[in-house]
Amino acid sequence: MLVSAKEMLEKAKAGKYAVGQFNINNLEWTKAILLTAQECNSPVILGVSEGAGKYMCGYETIVGMVKGMIKCLNITVPVALHLDHGSYEGAKACINAGFSSVMFDGSHYPIEENIAKTTELVNACNVLGISLEAEVGSIGGEEDGVVGAGECADPNECKMVADLGVTMLAAGIGNIHGKYPANWAGLNFDVLAAISEKTGDMPLVLHGGTGIPEDMIKKAISLGVSKINVNTECQLSFAAATRKYVEEGKDLSGKGFDPRKLLAPGFEAIKATVKEKMELFGSVNKA
Repeated sequence: MLVSAKEMLEKAKAGKYAVGQFNINNLEWTKAILLTAQECNSPVILGVSEGAGKYMCGYETIVGMVKGMIKCLNITVPVALHLDHGSYEGAKACINAGFSSVMFDGSHYPIEENIAKTTELVNACNVLGISLEAEVGSIGGEEDGVVGAGECADPNECKMVADLGVTMLAAGIGNIHGKYPANWAGLNFDVLAAISEKTGDMPLVLHGGTGIPEDMIKKAISLGVSKINVNTECQLSFAAATRKYVEEGKDLSGKGFDPRKLLAPGFEAIKATVKEKMELFGSVNKA
């Protein structure tokens, strides 16, 4: 059964650890992440971007696949299915399709419009028991074609959005999506501390978890980050393992071309990456 991310994130905030959101792209991805969460006895959030939603044939297909897997694999840890960086229309579509959590990214709207649209979604999500993530200050890097420079959010604007009754808040603190450039200045902990102070018990979300040094991740968690998004790192490890299999010619021997064999090393690489992150975030045995 899918659950809202509310309870798992409130526990994480109180317990000074973070729950990982791992984006899914297909069956292998989803299965690898669910099995690892169960093995680590960790709560988990499956993230779906709007682009991945289209790729996987729509939100209803995804809900059916995830629910079927939870049942078939006997997954008993809490699992939230979450729309990542959703538009207003995308958020409504996911709510209708049966997602248990959505993100509405109104960070590119003027703050008044962000607040108006977020308020509408808060009301809908509260009635249905769905968790809602909002964003203030755009996260840098590329997210489904939208490129931002990694600005820092205004703590006062963060408080305004947090006070609307959202479940969790993503605030830009110099983090970016994708690979971090060599000249990256690092996370701005002064801004994070100020946001944390203004928003109190609100679980904060760190996007762009790939490539942030471990000490920065731990410091961010100590300052109130309770959800960390990881996507690129799983893609890189999957690609590297698949490349190795093909370069070693394993697809050319025996039944090595069978997709179940061809994709197995990548599947194992995702599992290893997810386990490593769950250990770093402190969510192991927190289910």
